[in-house]
Amino acid sequence: MPENINSKIALKAEALRKALHGHNYRYYVLDDPEISDAEYDRLMQELKQLEENYPQLVSADSPTARVGAPALEKFDTVAHTVPMLSLDNGFNDEDILDFDRRVKRNLDTENNILYTAEPKLDGVAVELIYENGKLVIASTRGDGLTGEVITTNAKTIKAVPLVMQTDGVSPIPPRLEIRGEVFIGLDAFRRFNEERVEQELPPFANPRNAAAGSLRQLDSKITANRPLEIFFYGIGSAEDLAFGSHWELLKTLKNWGFRINPIIRSTIGIKEVLNYYRDLSEKRHQLPYDIDGLVVKVDDISLQQRLGATSRSPRWAIAYKFKALQETTVLEAIEVQVGRTGVLTPVAQLKPVNVGGVMVSRATLHNEDEIGKKDIRIGDKVLLQRAGDVIPEIVKVIASERDGSETQFKMPKKCPVCDSPVIRMAGEAAIRCINSSCSAQLKKRIKHFASKRAFDIDGLGDKLVDQLVDENLLSSFADIFSLNEEPIENLERMGAKSAANLVNAIEQSKSIEFARFLYALGIRHAGEHVSALLADHFPDLLSLMNGSREELEAVEGIGPIVADSVVNFFEQKRNQGIIQQILDCGVKLGTTARKTTGKLRSRIFVLTGTLESMQRSQAKDLIKAASGKVSGSISGNTDYLVAGESPGEKLNKAKELGIKIIDEAQLKKLLSG
Repeated sequence: MPENINSKIALKAEALRKALHGHNYRYYVLDDPEISDAEYDRLMQELKQLEENYPQLVSADSPTARVGAPALEKFDTVAHTVPMLSLDNGFNDEDILDFDRRVKRNLDTENNILYTAEPKLDGVAVELIYENGKLVIASTRGDGLTGEVITTNAKTIKAVPLVMQTDGVSPIPPRLEIRGEVFIGLDAFRRFNEERVEQELPPFANPRNAAAGSLRQLDSKITANRPLEIFFYGIGSAEDLAFGSHWELLKTLKNWGFRINPIIRSTIGIKEVLNYYRDLSEKRHQLPYDIDGLVVKVDDISLQQRLGATSRSPRWAIAYKFKALQETTVLEAIEVQVGRTGVLTPVAQLKPVNVGGVMVSRATLHNEDEIGKKDIRIGDKVLLQRAGDVIPEIVKVIASERDGSETQFKMPKKCPVCDSPVIRMAGEAAIRCINSSCSAQLKKRIKHFASKRAFDIDGLGDKLVDQLVDENLLSSFADIFSLNEEPIENLERMGAKSAANLVNAIEQSKSIEFARFLYALGIRHAGEHVSALLADHFPDLLSLMNGSREELEAVEGIGPIVADSVVNFFEQKRNQGIIQQILDCGVKLGTTARKTTGKLRSRIFVLTGTLESMQRSQAKDLIKAASGKVSGSISGNTDYLVAGESPGEKLNKAKELGIKIIDEAQLKKLLSG
């Protein structure tokens, strides 16, 4: 027990940790929660508060560790005790039957072999090492022999047990190396990409790339905000552990708190394997995640050991791959679309082709650089790829099919909608229309403003917005609140009742949370997350509108690019006028309750280096609890730089600016003073 802590407090923290681990197990593994999300959040907040008040209580296996840790400079590496081998692939029934015949031949038997068949997730393989039931190391597959250490990132995945559950039957081994597949579900992936587009960040091509990129973030706080999931499928090595079958192993892993795929088929013959493959291939698009085939494993572990492995793959397992969701088609034309912020996006118009059961006739080309890199020309025969339900993409051009009639594409010098000049800013791939009155931008801005996560105006859909702009009934999103029924009911597919419902919905939307209001404004780089940070930091809209770049950068999670974008937005007279017009129409913003008292009362801190007795994330939480602010960068407004061991360039900048530099002991004195 930590020193100087009341035993009741320490026991309370331990009880909360145990309860939260148990509820995670019931939610993610058993799919049978016993408490509501609100009750779970209450328990988590109670534990967070205890750990904030008593930092000595914090442990590496605490559920609060899922929020992330200080950023790394690089990843360490670790060798896998048992190599993480690749699987041989089969592409038709005959390949799988050949595999079954090889298994029997190598075992010198004519008896039927039983298999376990598992959906093959299109994700990222990882290995987690547990010692005495606690997670100590997580790593990527790497080259199969050595992987990168991603322990802090893995801890942010809610379905990863930080502490193994005890099932009362199988004792927890002293050391266990368990393997799983990290992935992002399709719905979560769509939402994640939508937010990236809102922030004018490039969308990920598919869920696998997004999962891989998320796991390899040096800043685990970024990983914590990514919708990562995991299924576990096997082990590397384990001390004092033996199983008769692979299915027995999986069931025991589930009892220990590891999430296994619920649609695994166990102890089946080779014909049932083939039937399951056909069944799964028909249902794959109904699953909430991407799979690219079936993994077939000999179920009897003693037989697995007899079969062994080649230098590349085990002889007792094979992947039966689905037909690739790729097809060839012809790129017939390239259309340029104009987005909400004026970005011009080239879109391929394709000869319609069926890709994985879906007819595809369009694919984004992202930007001019992407077209040049892939040497895409109008008239080209192209390889088209579709993973799950994500936006189709052109993988490559089939240059050998060219006959000389293909034409190169050039981005327009003027906006295809309003004929205004376009520009390309230094350091950006995007080309923009600079006319803020461009009708294409206006329509997109209004659609964003009325969208579900913004003002959520029921009935104000895309087609109606197009009509309202085309009929000059809307010239900005502020005009929405001045609409009346008469002109609306005369529009196509409208009427008196529909018009009345829309006007009522607009009226109902006038009371809105501050964060949603900021998101609705469509400030560049300010998606939902940034809007929430701003709303939490600034007490009201006027304070934010008058905020300086330095004040914005003092908000944790807000960097110089976002700060510049927000300041530039509110400096524009046109934007100020639209906001005032919205408020004059009766829109009311919810306020954020903020602490006005505390030992550090709005003092701004920056942290650098490694602290002795606490993590930097804990120090940040303690500063915030005392009403202080934590920034990620040094500026003239910074009050203190807290310097630990091996400080970075922030120390030199603080000295240049004359910022007061303190160590951990002095920070604790400020917190307790």
